[in-house]
Amino acid sequence: MSVPCPIPDKLALEIEDAKAVCIGDLHIGLESELRSKGVHVPSQTYQMERELIRLSHGRERVILLGDIKNKVPGSSRQEYAEIPRFIKALQRHYGQVDVVRGNHDTNIEEFMPEGVHVHPASGFALGDVGFTHGHTWPSPEVMSCRYLVMAHNHPTVALEDSLGNISKEPCWVRFPINKNMVKRYVEVPEEVILLPAFNRSLGGSPVNIKGGKLLGPMFSDGMLDVGKGKVYLTDGIYLGTIEDLMVRSKTRVRTLPRRDRQDH
Repeated sequence: MSVPCPIPDKLALEIEDAKAVCIGDLHIGLESELRSKGVHVPSQTYQMERELIRLSHGRERVILLGDIKNKVPGSSRQEYAEIPRFIKALQRHYGQVDVVRGNHDTNIEEFMPEGVHVHPASGFALGDVGFTHGHTWPSPEVMSCRYLVMAHNHPTVALEDSLGNISKEPCWVRFPINKNMVKRYVEVPEEVILLPAFNRSLGGSPVNIKGGKLLGPMFSDGMLDVGKGKVYLTDGIYLGTIEDLMVRSKTRVRTLPRRDRQDH
């Protein structure tokens, strides 16, 4: 099977041989939470739906890599209204819809129309590619794949200018495995690919802030060589490794406007 490859200027990954596209961290219902705090922003669900429909041309399968819903515990009226409609729209354009359970996806089955494949948090394998959300340990079967794709962290990269101002942009990160630190598994992937969040309203955690910490058990015991993680912007530009891009402070961090943002 081909190497999982980010789609340029899209927050989505392609597995070409499987005719599949993979995204993570939709957090449908986020706007309801923000509204309860006095922040009013339009729902991103329809825009995410349209983007995935455009990506469906020539592809047969869509993989939603966890955190489809936002509220936890419980569920919001926005989630009940928007998630089933969103999934049904995807079913009209893809032959198969896969959902991997994320930490926000309690009772996710009750939102799913018939025919959706719901996988456990430990993930599933598709040829040589394993998929897991990232908040829990993957299964041995998933870890035996050549590549492992994860979400959960909403990665961004902090970019510091000559005046010390720090901006951030969504990014992809490819991590090598530190095989000397592997204790839990007999077989491990060659590489772990960390997806940016698909919902553009979400904030992001800079992967290159000194003293920062990535979330999930895969980052807790040294199994992933975080410093050697290769950072790419969403347009495919390689910036360098996390250790080479390290910045010192979280102060004055702002999010850069997306260069390819469109009003549709």
